[in-house]
Amino acid sequence: MRFASSGSATIVAAGILMGLSALTSAPALAQDGPAGITTPTKFAPYDPKAAACSPPTGLNRVLGFAQDNEREFMQGVDFGLSKAAADRGLEYRRATANNDAAKMVEQVQLFRASKVGAVVAAPVDPASLSYSLQQIMWDGGYVSTIVPPPATLLLNAPQYETGKVLTDAAIAYINDHLGGKANVVLLTQDQIEFLAPRFKAMRDGLSKLPGVTIVADVTPDPVNKEGGFATMSTILQAHPDVDVVLGADTVVLGALAALEAAGKAKPEQFLGGIDGEPEAVAAIKKGDGPYKASISLSSPVFGYAIGQFAADWLDGKSVPQAMDILPSALTSANITQYETDLKDPGAVFADAARRDAYLKMYGNICYDTRDQYVNFPWSSEM
Repeated sequence: MRFASSGSATIVAAGILMGLSALTSAPALAQDGPAGITTPTKFAPYDPKAAACSPPTGLNRVLGFAQDNEREFMQGVDFGLSKAAADRGLEYRRATANNDAAKMVEQVQLFRASKVGAVVAAPVDPASLSYSLQQIMWDGGYVSTIVPPPATLLLNAPQYETGKVLTDAAIAYINDHLGGKANVVLLTQDQIEFLAPRFKAMRDGLSKLPGVTIVADVTPDPVNKEGGFATMSTILQAHPDVDVVLGADTVVLGALAALEAAGKAKPEQFLGGIDGEPEAVAAIKKGDGPYKASISLSSPVFGYAIGQFAADWLDGKSVPQAMDILPSALTSANITQYETDLKDPGAVFADAARRDAYLKMYGNICYDTRDQYVNFPWSSEM
């Protein structure tokens, strides 16, 4: 499916995290306010009944989304945010930087100048954007980021677990359908510090199967569908018989196209990705092709949640400091419910059992304790 969006809005996963290795916990510019929590900290579970505090003053009930570039995963974030804003009576604005870090800084500074009360960011370059986000928090605003700090509410995924869920599905298939033997291609993103645990989980799991040979373990350049196609085309020249391909959906979809172009795509293969992208979901739904699974990190659901917490912040309520988006394996057996949830993230958020299957929340923060914002690369797997 494609999401009904307030504008074209998609993002490249690698772009979300560019520059993380250079990220420092303190801003490069002069310190104008509290540095936040800079020491890695394990937060207690979120307490939804925590006492309310003061609402921020002098800020507008506007939710702004600073988006780095265009990919379907972020179309889902935009969709969820816009739905939450509508449900809570917030004005919604979206600014897309198209991979231009300087442009994103300007867009966030414009949000600040307009006294936007809540900003969600998927940074092009976290280091260059950090100070602008801190300024919004020092002004009393709500900031939520997708993976890198600083943020009032930082969103991440348990990356090792995400890789393990996909690997476990592949291992089960190899044992049940391939006699425990397989030639495997890993299309990695090891250069991105906080995605690397995904691929460690893949190597750890596959190393336990003596009949498995990893014939290629490589990062496509660029990390997108075209990069996946080019990389897989090269791999097939040296290793024409491939049984399993694992990686992010965007590159695995490119690998599938390369297999098809070379006449090497077979129904008995296992191709699996991460992100639950609509094109991957469509490939799985066909039921007769190589694409067997995708690990959902449901962007409409977490987008809706962080939009709801933005409204809570502006109302003076306590919100989480950090949130996991939990991985789940999409297969032909459960994909119908997943698509239903994508279309109506508000219903998921309102149903505690359904919400808890997607999200796990940690810590508490509100306007009065805003000096305790997250300013370290948080992960629940620390």
